Amino acid sequence: MEYLHVLNGDATLTLFRQSKIPGEVVVCREMMCEGKVKYTKDLTAFFESRAKHLEFQYGIDKQTYFTNIVQELERLDLSGSSADEIILWFEYDLFCQINMLFILHYISSKLPTLPPISIADLQHHVQPDDLPKTFEERIRLEPNDLTRAADVWDAWCLNTPQALETISKLPTGNLKYLPAAIHAHLKRFPDVNTGLSTIEHYFLLRLVLGNYRWYDLYMLFWNELEIYGFTNFQLDILVNRMVRAGVIEEHDQMLKITSLGKEILEEEENYLDYVSLEHRWLGGVRLVNSLWRWDPAVGALVESEL
Repeated sequence: MEYLHVLNGDATLTLFRQSKIPGEVVVCREMMCEGKVKYTKDLTAFFESRAKHLEFQYGIDKQTYFTNIVQELERLDLSGSSADEIILWFEYDLFCQINMLFILHYISSKLPTLPPISIADLQHHVQPDDLPKTFEERIRLEPNDLTRAADVWDAWCLNTPQALETISKLPTGNLKYLPAAIHAHLKRFPDVNTGLSTIEHYFLLRLVLGNYRWYDLYMLFWNELEIYGFTNFQLDILVNRMVRAGVIEEHDQMLKITSLGKEILEEEENYLDYVSLEHRWLGGVRLVNSLWRWDPAVGALVESEL
């Protein structure tokens, strides 16, 4: 059997090599849960749009993006065609699940005939000795699973979150982690009362209790909101944005909430009055043009009035 393994990130690659599981490896180094995604079936146009956005908004060099990310993914074109089975090694969190959806979209677009595709249920904090058992217990995706994955990816790229929210409430077959991941994503939309995303709200609530060093605050986030699976890079962007908005202050690597941050938590002020949504996207939704807000009272998105 010729196995092709698709791993989410280089950290998993180190563990995988230690496990001695046979097969070729391709690493997905994307973060499709972050930033703009273009709704298109043309992958060339998709990558061009994404590279331009990531360079402008996140400072990721366009050439570096194509060399380290796109060229690695293009190895799927040849290796996927000759593989007897493709195994996807992704965890349950939002970061991994959206990357996995994109990989399924990519190989479905590139390969004229799909080989069997399986999911290895990768757990957080896994050790190399655990991987062979995970490999043996992998789950083969059915045609209906691939159709669902395509529908969810399309919904992720649309300029409205309505379809995505509907899908999050439907059965997803062997893609069992998608509903929780999508629900977590929807809570990233501005709160209808405060304008904060659920992660921004979490940080301010923590800082009300006391000051934290950056990394200590991140550790709390990773322990309590594992569903997101976000990297240091993503959290740095979010916290720096909050500092610029004046809701958090930083001194000698210590973070503290400001009086404005407290007023926003108490719904006396709105975060969106102090932070720009220009060039900020959640999937295919450009926030500056979006009326969608998260309503914690009903646990769903609602349309607001500007």
